Amino acid sequence: MISCSFLFGFVQLGMASGLETLCGQAYGAKQYHMLGIYLQRSWLVLVITTTLLTPVFIFASPILKALGQDESIAEVAGIIGLWFIPVIYSFIISFSCQMFLQAQSKNMVITYLAALSLSIHVFLSWLLTVKFKFGITGAMVSTSLAYWIPNVGQIIFVLSGGCPETWKGFSSLAFKDLWPIIKLSFSSGAMLCLELWYNTILVLLTGNLKNAEVAIDALSICLNINGWEMMISLGFLAAASVRVSNELGSGNFKAAKFSIVVTVLTSLAIGLVLFVFFLFFRGRLAYIFTKNQDVASEVAYLSPLLAFSILLNSVQPVLSGVAIGAGNQSSVAYVNIGSYYIIGIPIGVVLGYVIKLQVVGVWIGMIFGTFVQTIILVILTLRTDWENQVSAARRRVNRWFVEAEPDTNSRSTA
Repeated sequence: MISCSFLFGFVQLGMASGLETLCGQAYGAKQYHMLGIYLQRSWLVLVITTTLLTPVFIFASPILKALGQDESIAEVAGIIGLWFIPVIYSFIISFSCQMFLQAQSKNMVITYLAALSLSIHVFLSWLLTVKFKFGITGAMVSTSLAYWIPNVGQIIFVLSGGCPETWKGFSSLAFKDLWPIIKLSFSSGAMLCLELWYNTILVLLTGNLKNAEVAIDALSICLNINGWEMMISLGFLAAASVRVSNELGSGNFKAAKFSIVVTVLTSLAIGLVLFVFFLFFRGRLAYIFTKNQDVASEVAYLSPLLAFSILLNSVQPVLSGVAIGAGNQSSVAYVNIGSYYIIGIPIGVVLGYVIKLQVVGVWIGMIFGTFVQTIILVILTLRTDWENQVSAARRRVNRWFVEAEPDTNSRSTA
């Protein structure tokens, strides 16, 4: 259920990435006043979307049972799902403010708040789960606080003069012309969710295999490790998106192309190092998470697949960030549908269930889908006419300037 909860967090992250395109290109075009308006519009869209998703968490247990999940796992997931409702609402402020600040390269405030939140989370997790043995309740209370603390800090920073050029106060323009941000948010959400739901489907498919408890434990460890590496890749995704959107907004397509080359090669170099690292340590990393030798042996068995997944994940998220910066999320969404759901998952089902390779077969199919997606994104990026992308960005910026000049009715919050 934790994977599913963060999965819906990535729904909001995907939708917030539409804000990344709009704010990034507007900032590059020096239309600074529009960033605050787009932030408020994003809040409206995300609040509505999150509220519509809430029933999934309320009825998580029966939904998972209907999907064939183990009954004991589904019951625990139902409890966690209820505790995660405050967390998914925290994502609204977290992701949107991050996109707003990243578009202006104000990253240090995000870093400081994240470091503070992590420190508090580690302490509270130990205090509530190890010291006082509150179990799931303690872990979820700590998690909720860890997500809301940086949100409070970001809101205070934005509203109290941290962004004087881009935040002019709450504006009635936030309720006007919502369609551009709705359209871009949904295409962004589709792009990232189709990609991130892919790993969750891997867990669901594994839950129906033999010896599912050991397999899911081992797979969860692998996916946690993969998630750590994915944070690095998401950092490069954000960097690629910000640089590309800023440069396209300012009309500098050569700088946009250069930033793509630098971010892809840097991320790939890190991926290669981690690829070798995880091949070398294999199952020994499992003992960070468990003392069960059966689970550790299964992790060692899955480690080569984990290493290849990490290598592929060092490239394709960066190319997704390039698409976000250019506003081409809808094209990548179609690529994800084809490579993941038409190619990857069917191959995984055949290898895992028909040929009886179990979790290894399912994962091989998923890796093949990711490989196909990466190749297609590389080809699309190489064939993109970046001068035309500059023209498209200028058309968006010109439309924004006509439809929403600085709002004289804004109320300052400083």
